Amino acid sequence: MDKHYSVLNKIDSPADLKPLNEVARKQLADEIRATIIDTVSKTGGHLASNLGAVELTVALHTAFDSPSDKMIWDVSHQCYAHKLLTGRRKSFPTLRQGGGISGFTKRDESEHDPMGAGHASTSISAALGLAKARDLRGGKEHVIAIIGDGAITGGLALEGMNNAEQLKTNVIVVLNDNKMSIAENVGAMALHLSKLRMADLYQRVETRAKETLGRMPAGKTLARTAEGLSHGVTRLLGSKTGVVFEELGFTYLGPIDGHNIELMIDVFENAKRMKGPLLVHVVTQKGKGYEFAENNARGFHGISGFDVADGHIERATGNTSYTKVFSETLVELAAQDDRIVAITAAMPDGTGLAKFAEAYPGRFFDVGIAEEHAVTFAAGLAAGGLRPVVAFYSTFLQRAYDQIIHDVCLQNLPVTFAIDRAGIVGEDGPTHHGVFDLSYLRHIPTLVVAAPKDTMELRDLLVTALTHDGPMAVRYPRGGGPCVYQSSEPQILAIGKGERLVEGDDLAIIALGSTVYPSVAAAEMLSEQGSSVEVINARFVKPLDEQLILSVFERGLPVLVVEDNTIVGGFGSAVLELASSNGYPVNLIRRLGAPDAFVDHDVPEALYETLGLSAEKIAKSAKSLMSTLPGKMRNVLHSLS
Repeated sequence: MDKHYSVLNKIDSPADLKPLNEVARKQLADEIRATIIDTVSKTGGHLASNLGAVELTVALHTAFDSPSDKMIWDVSHQCYAHKLLTGRRKSFPTLRQGGGISGFTKRDESEHDPMGAGHASTSISAALGLAKARDLRGGKEHVIAIIGDGAITGGLALEGMNNAEQLKTNVIVVLNDNKMSIAENVGAMALHLSKLRMADLYQRVETRAKETLGRMPAGKTLARTAEGLSHGVTRLLGSKTGVVFEELGFTYLGPIDGHNIELMIDVFENAKRMKGPLLVHVVTQKGKGYEFAENNARGFHGISGFDVADGHIERATGNTSYTKVFSETLVELAAQDDRIVAITAAMPDGTGLAKFAEAYPGRFFDVGIAEEHAVTFAAGLAAGGLRPVVAFYSTFLQRAYDQIIHDVCLQNLPVTFAIDRAGIVGEDGPTHHGVFDLSYLRHIPTLVVAAPKDTMELRDLLVTALTHDGPMAVRYPRGGGPCVYQSSEPQILAIGKGERLVEGDDLAIIALGSTVYPSVAAAEMLSEQGSSVEVINARFVKPLDEQLILSVFERGLPVLVVEDNTIVGGFGSAVLELASSNGYPVNLIRRLGAPDAFVDHDVPEALYETLGLSAEKIAKSAKSLMSTLPGKMRNVLHSLS
């Protein structure tokens, strides 16, 4: 930590905040912000959201006593200041690096992280659980959920708020309202919050505020604060628009200036004495304190790195990304078929649908953080004669599992699932790796599941899905493809047909998606060592190309199955099932993929190496498998065929 951080360098736990005065707290916020900017410029991460939550975090840790008091950060992509104040200051430069601290809250990382997170809208439900557990064991600690205005639109958050009225336990929800989640917020709740922000302080405030403040300890002090417009309170329980939260059983305070540390401390100190569910509405600015992030909060949401001086964001180099190819292909196909519509859940930029939205605004739907609704909405669109494309990150599609089965596949509706960030994602870690989608999709009847080996094949699979009379999922990884993208005419592929890329007589590698080209490279390495290795691009997980795969078994070859999904119930399991059901020995099949464990954060290249999915590691596994098959066993296999 740099020596010029005169206040932050002295903070080893939240207890060190208590003696600070107003001047020192402001200095601390400035130093935290500078540290976050400097670190994220090198490690990458979530910048704008973290810069916006600095003063809020300082105020929370000043007013409350973590770890005895429990703070649950929704999504937790705004927890960097929290980490700096809770004993992780010295390790902060390792943020998102292999062996370093996570970019999200993590229970096994610190006692100050009572709940881990990485997905939106979970904090209120988790906080209610912690609060009720406290009640049942006779505890006295405070439980605070910090949730953004985007995340609070999610169904799970609303379910939690609805349950809070029934439980009537003491829980504090801090609504961090920065007017923007990953994309601009949409929907009724966002409109409601906009009305709250615009409400006139002078309208209807006096009577209702006095009634509420009169019931609070130190109410007169807080009332004087509310009257001080220069201190940043824009309204305190002063508009009928706040009734939505109160109808859900919450006492509502706000909105207040989320960058005024002293005001927030006063409000939180009084909130601690109030009973029942309480919502404190603070208004912040994403990217606060760094001009480039303030002016481009979406661009500085999640970044790989940037130049602090000029705000230039580092972009991945190499071949055209799968996301970009998906984006361009969908726009191209939509020009030919006006039935094609596109849906996402608050991720138009990340999924590549921003260009589609620009080209066809009437055929684009951003439903907000509502994956379940998005899938059922798509089912309705399909039932109405359209061809919906639902574009999600793999890790977020998990949330809509029931809707995929019940609303789409059970009714065999032609919905295309474009699953981005499949497989290993990298520095965002276990909450974001897309290593489960094959396992939770391949057993669903009527659903076709495919993965392209490169960006050109992604185009083919997309047009195949949009001409298929039923549901189809196409999953592809983050980043660029292994071949140079050329905008040739996409071809409709035969459903359930793979391809043999390399002929071989000693062993067969059956690979899928992002593991195909590393497998080809492994075969080339082994060829230089005198081994003849066949490589098959399976292309489809469901249905499998049974004829092609059985032809490998019939030749008595040992088989190495390679995938970037978990090996539990994944593509390799499908190959094992095929072998078993056709009477072939399954002990000649080895599987490479993610293990039955959550994969930690690191750069993708390091993770592929660790998981045995690099070309070198695939070659090593293939060589080991060949060495376990003596010649007489091969003769037995030939006799079976």
